Amino acid sequence: MKFLAVLLAAGMLAFLGAVICIIASVPLAASPARALPGGADNASVASGAAASPGPQRGLSALHGAGGSAGPPALPGAPAASAHPLPPGPLFSRFLCTPLAAACPSGAQQGDAAGAAPGEREELLLLQSTAEQLRQTALQQEARIRADQDTIRELTGKLGRCESGLPRGLQGAGPRRDTMADGSWDSPALILELEDAVRALRDRIDRLEQELPARVNLSAAPAPVSAVPAGLHSKMDQLEGQLLAQVLALEKERAALSHSGRRQRQEMEKELDVLQGRVAELEHGSSAYSPPDAFKISIPIRNNYMYARVRKALPELYAFTACMWLRSRSSGTGQGTPFSYSVPGQANEIVLLEAGHEPMELLINDKVAQLPLSLKDNGWHHICIAWTTRDGLWSAYQDGELQGSGENLAAWHPIKPHGILILGQEQDTLGGRFDATQAFVGDITQFNLWDHALTPAQVLGIANCTAPLLGNVLPWEDKLVEAFGGATKAAFDVCKGKAKA
Repeated sequence: MKFLAVLLAAGMLAFLGAVICIIASVPLAASPARALPGGADNASVASGAAASPGPQRGLSALHGAGGSAGPPALPGAPAASAHPLPPGPLFSRFLCTPLAAACPSGAQQGDAAGAAPGEREELLLLQSTAEQLRQTALQQEARIRADQDTIRELTGKLGRCESGLPRGLQGAGPRRDTMADGSWDSPALILELEDAVRALRDRIDRLEQELPARVNLSAAPAPVSAVPAGLHSKMDQLEGQLLAQVLALEKERAALSHSGRRQRQEMEKELDVLQGRVAELEHGSSAYSPPDAFKISIPIRNNYMYARVRKALPELYAFTACMWLRSRSSGTGQGTPFSYSVPGQANEIVLLEAGHEPMELLINDKVAQLPLSLKDNGWHHICIAWTTRDGLWSAYQDGELQGSGENLAAWHPIKPHGILILGQEQDTLGGRFDATQAFVGDITQFNLWDHALTPAQVLGIANCTAPLLGNVLPWEDKLVEAFGGATKAAFDVCKGKAKA
């Protein structure tokens, strides 16, 4: 393509040189003959003008001295002189090789102004012709420059198209060597260049129409072979990288969540150990052996005595809560042996007997009445089992099933990270106790499982034949802390209930 541009530039320069030579020769040919010193009258000038008609002399000036019989006679000179003046040819036969000629002087211009009307018309005609030729030359020059710009633009487009296509398409199309095709200004070469330019334009138009169809597969599906294989591999590689990054982010998030949960559990364990150590230092040497030989005692009804379980509960879909209770109420209700509240729900799990009402089990503010009785002021083993499936519940007293039901907060899971209080009913998370709902008496062996125990297991615990610690919350000294005057004392329920 660079060679084509150089070739067209050389042709343009040759054409411009020819036109400039034509323009330069016209004013000299159209000038009247020089007057000799000594001058001649107007009659001789007129006779010289009549002897050589205007149109014929103008053509001889354009086509050289060989087109006429001889040079025109000078004004004021005799027809046949003994010493004729040598001829003064203005041009040779070659159009673009002017001979030496002097520019017309002011006197000659005055003579031309006084020439015959035919001379003035011829002069005007030649000047207009020269102006037209000059305009034509300028137009040709502008057109050639426009063609050069078009060729450069097409060359750039072709280069971009070929660089964006597969290698199989870059070499398509015939390439001709024009270095040996004749001379630079031959008509055949010009025609060949025009054909090459048209072929390039057609090819660029075809490529611009075909390239979007190859790239935009959704708009116009193309055969699989027409799409570059490198594009498919690049897309597959990018999709693989994106998927790998998404998986890495998911793994990182899961690892952070697991790490945070593990750290929280470790911190809770460390806090439990520290609290146990503090409790040992505060109480000194105890007369009972942990983990299970103790009880919580609340001597009077108030809103400030209670025990709190330090361990946080997980999310539960079923549970069994078992405990030994001895109520010392005076007949106005047994109060609240335990309550579990979570953020947003103070009555997540509550075991309550208020006033003269029967004992009730509340789960997520849903109520079921339990056929249990603790009014004889003796030790009783109480077990409550519940599952979220259909809201099934069962109530055991002293190892025997006393009642069961369903639709108690069905399909509601017990929420985690709440607060478990022994002896008080919570109206807010961990507080706002009501003295009328407080439990008065003793509590021991409070255990919690994340499933429903079988009747045989419940009976074994109640008979002290098969003790079983809760897998979610075991009855351990370090997990239970007494507040507000509630006391923790050594006690073995299986021995103590016989004495009580």
